[in-house]
Amino acid sequence: MELDKIMIALPDGTQAAAVIFDFDGVIVDTEPIHHAAFQRTLEPFGLHFTWQEYVETYIGFDDRDAFRHAFSAKGRVLSQEILFQLIERKASVFNEVIRSGVKAYQGVVELIRLLHTKKIPLAICSGALRSDIDPILAMLSIADYFKVIVTANDVAASKPDPECYELAFQKLLSANNNSFSKVATLAIEDTPAGISAAKAAGLKVCAVTNSYPAATLEQATFVVDSLASFI
Repeated sequence: MELDKIMIALPDGTQAAAVIFDFDGVIVDTEPIHHAAFQRTLEPFGLHFTWQEYVETYIGFDDRDAFRHAFSAKGRVLSQEILFQLIERKASVFNEVIRSGVKAYQGVVELIRLLHTKKIPLAICSGALRSDIDPILAMLSIADYFKVIVTANDVAASKPDPECYELAFQKLLSANNNSFSKVATLAIEDTPAGISAAKAAGLKVCAVTNSYPAATLEQATFVVDSLASFI
């Protein structure tokens, strides 16, 4: 295959040969579920944060950094042992809730299937745990479409650190015989932290206004109100 030969046209007029999706806030509307799971997990410790605080501060963190911040914000010490217990408990609560079903954002499942049909390499780059992601992909019947999934389990730091996108790109590139470049790879994000991570990794970024208004996502290459605009 020639470099960047298979391409898709993007709403801004450019093209992409590979696509890396964020998960929460891009594929599924799970942020309220994550917030509720955090509150149930933190309640025995007398800690909590509001939905507004979650949107303004926590939404870009993986679970490790969210719990660390929740404790440090109240001047509380958090040991590694307790941190691991909190992460396990929150994952258990999250998976308990999603058993009743989750809803994908409009157009996203159709877009993923379309890209797969066009043989566009696909990956997920998320701050969630792999155990949070796999059951939902199975529910939506799109698990087989992603050759690469990078999660909080795979990196040391959460977004806006670019490590996750660097790793996702390298894994996807390797899985596809080095057939595309960074400048032809599109990340789809919904948060300022995610945009910063993808841009720092050298990728183009489409921001979708599922979690934040367009004015706060201007660092992206372009902004859309819905991924249905790709179809």
